[in-house]
Formats: sequence, structure tokens, C-alpha cells
Amino acid sequence: MNPAYATVDHVFTVPLDHSAPAGPGIQVFAREVAAPGRAGEALPWLLYLQGGPGGKSPRPTAGSPGWLDRALTTHRVLLLDQRGTGRSSPVTARSASRFTRPDRLATYLSHFRADSVVADAELIRRELCGDEPWETLGQSYGGFLTLTYLSRAPEGLRACYVTGGLPGITATADEVYARTYPRVRDRVLEFYDRYPDDATRLRRIADLLATTDIRLPDGDRLTTRRLRTLGLALGMGDGFERLHWLLDEALDERGEPTATFLHQTMSLTAFTDNPLFAVLQETLYGQGGKPTGWAAARALTGFPEFAEEADPLLLTGEMIYPWMFREIAGLRPFADAADLLAERTDWPSLYDPARLAANRVPVAAVVYHDDMYVDAGLSLRTARDVASVRTWVTNEWEHDGITASGPRVLARLMDLAAGRA
Repeated sequence: MNPAYATVDHVFTVPLDHSAPAGPGIQVFAREVAAPGRAGEALPWLLYLQGGPGGKSPRPTAGSPGWLDRALTTHRVLLLDQRGTGRSSPVTARSASRFTRPDRLATYLSHFRADSVVADAELIRRELCGDEPWETLGQSYGGFLTLTYLSRAPEGLRACYVTGGLPGITATADEVYARTYPRVRDRVLEFYDRYPDDATRLRRIADLLATTDIRLPDGDRLTTRRLRTLGLALGMGDGFERLHWLLDEALDERGEPTATFLHQTMSLTAFTDNPLFAVLQETLYGQGGKPTGWAAARALTGFPEFAEEADPLLLTGEMIYPWMFREIAGLRPFADAADLLAERTDWPSLYDPARLAANRVPVAAVVYHDDMYVDAGLSLRTARDVASVRTWVTNEWEHDGITASGPRVLARLMDLAAGRA
């Protein structure tokens, strides 16, 4: 037990397929956290819904984000490892390799979307709280989960707080990526304005990769397109500096990639800890009877400034491409199954527009004006279409404002939901 927190570990058995509860089950883990002096009190519950997809819940430490300490002044917090992550029957390259047929793996992975996570949460709520509703805090993808929760089981919710994660409830994958590439372009150019030498350095590295077989420590070849995925970091508050200092040590005196750079690049782009992020990324937009069909790759062709030979070299962001599943060791076991998921047309709807239009659960949402990952325009459109939503639009923080702001973002959202702000 961390002395800063009183914690209780919970393990629940839930159906893999909630539409067939008598079928196979999986384990879902959640950690209950309370302030040590209040562990015995009957405090209201706050369920934390982590971003991702494919991200496990944070582990409480003495340096935990300020939102947690703010929440514990009034609530008991449940840190849920969403199915397939952390200690919840984790989906890994090793577990995927056990499937002998890609169609069976694809079917298995289809049960790890938001609808299944919400069904898990409702089973857990009833076990922990009985008939009492609880509150939720959804960061990024956790906000997508929140809208699914409001669509499917609003009776389980007392209030919801969303940070950087109001999805376009009717947006297709094509619309999402058509909006995303210009935001990523602008963010990369802003990065180059701050660190102009990095534009030159990245072009030098890309030119080297085009003519030389350079391997990462795990044996994967480092290509220009894999190099460009480092742009994923640029949407976070410290992303510019993290990428800059990585590039600062990228080349040695002979102009060759350093061991440090290759190791860090491998770690940042290997998806070892979160393959579900790649596998499920486009399934978030799978609804309406149409395949997602590798939408990010299709959309890329409409933006010639992202060509690999273009100068400056533009990095990419929160996009997943089919080549990743053939060229990245940790994703190769998913390759054929990922193709099948991209072709699927019978995804169940994640959102119920009519039910959301009649929503009565208070929702307070912060929309980051310059968010690189979640389009502010789509977020505000959703805020207009969902009843009982109060929004706060700010450019004070990037996508990770809930962490970077200490207690301030959560405190204001709680005031908004309660009508105090």
C-alpha cells in the first residue's frame, strides 16, 4: 500500500461477449483509492476512464497527478484497467500469437470496444455500489466511453466530467481524419518554428533512412514512415520539448543515428505496452454500416504536403496505418486480424443520438481549443447535440491538461456540473 493512499484491489469476472453472458469470461481489474484518513467513510464513487484506447489506468504514487488528490477530498476513486489493458486479461503480441486463425482473433478483438467497456463498468458498479449511480472522469478516449455510457446506461451515472474527449457522435472515420491532418500539419510547423534546427535534422535522418538499412534494437528496420510517427507526442503539453531533446542526441559526430536515439525511438513506436491503441484506433469510428477501411491511410493521399520527400518533412500524429502491422514486431501478430476489422461493416452503434439529446445527467466538459488529437469543432457540435452538457473551452493547456493543471481542471469541471461556475 502506498502511504499516500489507501488502496484496495478488485478483480471481477465478466463475459467476453456481454450479449452471450454464459460464454467465456475474462478478468477485469480495478483499484479502489481513498485518502488514508477517509478510507472507512461512505464516500461517493468516481470512476476514472483512462484515455487510449489501450491505456491502463494510472498507478497511484506519491507523484500522482493533482486531479487524483482533488478527487480524494470528496470521493472514493476507482482506477479501472479497461479490458485488454494492465491487469485486465491484457491483449499482447504474445496472447495474439496464440490464435491460429485471424478471423478468430478479429472476433475476439471486436469485444474490446467502448460498448464492452461500459458493460463491464455497469457490472462492477452494481457489485460495488448496488443501485447507487456513480460519477465518472473521462480523459480523451475516456470521454468517448462516457458518451457510450450515457447512451447505454445513463441510470448508472450521477454526473460526468470529460477532459479533451467529446467525440463526434455521428462523425465517420473519413471525416475525423480529414480534420486531423491539417491540425497535425500546423502543429509540426509550429514545432519547427520553435526548433528550426530540428526540421533540418529530421530531413537528414529521413534521407539517411532512405538509403541505409538501419535497425532498431529489436531488429525492426527504422524507416522514414516509422520515424514520422514520433509526431504523436506533439499534442501533449511537454511534447515539443520531449521530441526536441530526443532529436538533440539523434546523430553522432559521423552523422549516424546514436544508440540512445534508436533505443528511445523503438520504445516510443513499438506499441509493446499498448497494442490495442493501434488495433482499435479506427474501430472507434466503426458504425453506420460502413467499413473504416484504413481511413487514415486513405486520407493521407489527399495531403501532398505529407509526402515523404516533401520539405519540411511533416510528422504524423494519432494515425494508424496498415504497414505498421507488417513492419513493427509487436503488431505483426495482429496484422491479418486488423485487416478484417478494417473491412467489418456490422459494428453496433456506440452512441444513441436520441437518448443523448434527452440526457439529464449533468456533464461538464473541457474542450482544448488547439487539441491535436480530438477536433474541437466536432466536440462543440456534440456539446450542442447532447442535453445537459456544459463546456469550457480553453487554450491554456494541451490534450493532457487534466494532468498538467494539477487540481484545477477537475475542480472547475465539478463546479460546472454542480452549477457553481
